Amino acid sequence: MMRSGSQKLLPALGFLTVTCDPDQGLFGGYLVLNLLGRPLEFHCTAPVRPNRAQAILYGPSLDPYLCGERIGHTLLEKGRVSPRLVFTDRLPVMAARPLVATSLVLVCGAASQTFAGDGEASVAATGTAETAADERAASARTELPGLLLERFALGAYQLGVLAAHPDDRAQVAEYWPHFADQIALEEPFGRIREAIDEARSGAA
Repeated sequence: MMRSGSQKLLPALGFLTVTCDPDQGLFGGYLVLNLLGRPLEFHCTAPVRPNRAQAILYGPSLDPYLCGERIGHTLLEKGRVSPRLVFTDRLPVMAARPLVATSLVLVCGAASQTFAGDGEASVAATGTAETAADERAASARTELPGLLLERFALGAYQLGVLAAHPDDRAQVAEYWPHFADQIALEEPFGRIREAIDEARSGAA
């Protein structure tokens, strides 16, 4: 799905993640930063929690459906600013890529990290909260149902794009150097999580 013509194309980067609360479910957050690392806009979702029947029927495709198609796609379409790139630290969010025009890139971790193909624990199905370390380990996988990930190194980081969208890697090589001196790739995800926690506590 293409973005509407009313959205502004600015030198900006997007950061999108999904967190899990064991009682309420999944929360998505989307932060857009300018060249100086300052926020241009922020959006978060209401909690999304699958029922037991959905968890059974969707099986391993549940996390990509919830995190990518429902949460990730919704947040990206809400944006008023169209960033050059959007980064995520959650593998299932990559399922949003076929639905949007913006390049979507997975931040897997340090470039020196060794990646194994172990199965990713289902956040949506189990309803258990993950630590940051758990999330990075989960993102080490290179596949999710119907989608193949291509990994590559960028400086100190290991990144991934969908093999079906190889131009996304070229977009990273072209635009990331403009932001590299101001933004650490993993840092904005911490801001998003704190902002979601603040929004939740304010609504309590």
